[in-house]
Amino acid sequence: MKTVLVTGGLGYIGSHTCIELLRKNYNIIIIDSFVNNSIDSISQIKNLIRKEYKIFDLSITLKKGDIRDELFLDNVFIEAKNQNNKIDVVIHFAGLKSVNESIKKSLEYWDVNVGGTLALLNAMQKNDCRTIVFSSSATVYRHKINKQISEESELMPINPYGRTKQVIEMILKDKFNEKCNDWRIINLRYFNPVGAHESGLIGENPKINPTNLFPVIMNKMSLSERIPVFGNDWPTKDGTCIRDYIHVVDLAKAHLASLEFLIDKRSIFLSLNIGTGIGISVMEVINTFSKISNCKIQYYFDRRRGGDAPYVVADNRLALATLNWKPKKKILDMCKDTWNWHKKMIKT
Repeated sequence: MKTVLVTGGLGYIGSHTCIELLRKNYNIIIIDSFVNNSIDSISQIKNLIRKEYKIFDLSITLKKGDIRDELFLDNVFIEAKNQNNKIDVVIHFAGLKSVNESIKKSLEYWDVNVGGTLALLNAMQKNDCRTIVFSSSATVYRHKINKQISEESELMPINPYGRTKQVIEMILKDKFNEKCNDWRIINLRYFNPVGAHESGLIGENPKINPTNLFPVIMNKMSLSERIPVFGNDWPTKDGTCIRDYIHVVDLAKAHLASLEFLIDKRSIFLSLNIGTGIGISVMEVINTFSKISNCKIQYYFDRRRGGDAPYVVADNRLALATLNWKPKKKILDMCKDTWNWHKKMIKT
């Protein structure tokens, strides 16, 4: 069975993707720095696989290290090869990911996200690994008014985080275009990952203060505080922003489907939108959480935030036509699984 290197594999999306890989009996090697994750996540992954899927023979290795450290990366590849466990594919999550933080710490984001990717690509090339699924983002796009975003939409990120994602995609494209190229690359531009594993055993637990809607709602509910809604005068059905929320398990399965698609190809470069294609407003999310939790969620309307857009929804038709994948979970599932994870977190 092929071996997959998962950078940032203990993060929110990375850990759910590792679950899907293990379910398919892939050998996985995880690299993580623990900057925004906990080492406990590896135990949570193993426990979930054993408890929920009754899989006990797991091939999973954890390496602590910095994605920018090319010598460390090179040693990971060499050690795997020496153990007859050569790394065939990389799924690249590692990096900093807060839009708001990137505005305050732009140099750090360029250093970690772009510098780390360059180090990774050098190590991959040196060790004859040329297949990568890159964790990109819908933040690379210029927003449209009430129109879905396709892969052909204009690229114009408005914050350092989004710009690092766009530059990494450009680097990958240049690598693909080199003479005698045999690289296989997919950029997954995903929209708003939310939810948790339905077991409630893993979910999103950021160390830094959250700014995304779902963790903000959970955080404010824990503190019995009102939830800020940034603007109620947007040109949308209820005046609040509309986003394309995708369940993290559906997103994890998109990574698995991308990996399996690339394995069967000789050389290819693709960018794919990963979303549901369905827009959900902030008020719809709040009302759904109120229903799921059987608790009237308190909120207040605040001023619009700089950089927000009224409508950000994926045109996901290319991904549906290309991959053996489609999103299955609805907004009710997303809220229910988030709430289940939150309740279990409170008890521990």
